[in-house]
Amino acid sequence: MTSGASNDGPYYNEFTQGMTIPSLPPVTVTESDNVAYRMITGDQHLLGADRGMGARVAGFERGMVYPSLVMQYSIGQTTNATRRAIANLYYRSVRILRGVEVGETLRTTTTVLGLADSKPKGDLHRGKVWLGIETVGDNGPIIQYERCALVASAAGSPGHTDQIPGPSDPVPLADLVGLAPSWDLSSLPSTDWPVGEERADAMCDHVDMAPSLARMTFNQAFVHRDATTSVYGKRLVYGGHVQGLAQSSLSRVLPGIATVVAWDGCDHVGPAFEGDLLAFRHKLIGEIPAEGGRLCRFEVRAAPVDADGNHGDDILVWTPIVLCP
Repeated sequence: MTSGASNDGPYYNEFTQGMTIPSLPPVTVTESDNVAYRMITGDQHLLGADRGMGARVAGFERGMVYPSLVMQYSIGQTTNATRRAIANLYYRSVRILRGVEVGETLRTTTTVLGLADSKPKGDLHRGKVWLGIETVGDNGPIIQYERCALVASAAGSPGHTDQIPGPSDPVPLADLVGLAPSWDLSSLPSTDWPVGEERADAMCDHVDMAPSLARMTFNQAFVHRDATTSVYGKRLVYGGHVQGLAQSSLSRVLPGIATVVAWDGCDHVGPAFEGDLLAFRHKLIGEIPAEGGRLCRFEVRAAPVDADGNHGDDILVWTPIVLCP
């Protein structure tokens, strides 16, 4: 009988408040990463797809890394804390401080902010782990956020009772204007979209290549690699994959997106599996002028579609704040 390897965990009972999780390897993001990510998600973000547009709008002569891909790498670099995750519950207070140019190297630090036991499910003991995360690059900080995961325990319930906040409430858009970069948005297409209007993307999309995205971004969660570790009896698709498809959908219905500056939250309210067909809805819930354009707050929802075209319950509720003309 062999003992567990050093990457078997950490389990919930092994966390302590304030501990810093050992980091995963830094990643130098290349144009090939942009291409691979586009192949998996179909993201049509103009500054990431067109090097000339990235140079004209943002001054990135080597091209811009897809904003969604930067976030995927950041999340992946935190998953050495959540290898034994049962589910990622939510992200909160996401602030994307700047765009990233192709060739920059990303490094992420993950710190345990709080721990709270959850009710056991049969013989399975588990608990909530609240993580604080910062990703930096060659030119300084890039992303700051928090996330909460439900993680399996290997030794009962240790008795943690920290008060862990839920998903973050929306902050006034005026408080986020300072995150908007001073870019020239005049080359980007503008879309007339009244506040309060919801638009459904006419194109559904299906989930595939889920293990490829997990491997590409160093995602260590066992349930995304190994079906035998999932309570569903089949491999669970990484929630960020669904968010990436939702951001790709937003790039189709709002093609002038310059960048994403914040998320109010990203709640995975249902599971996704390889081969699922998803439909996306986008509702503009607020806007404010900012840096030659406007900051727009959206509520984006994804729901599975069955073989007869019937929509199921939402599995994603994502609330990004984007900069566009």
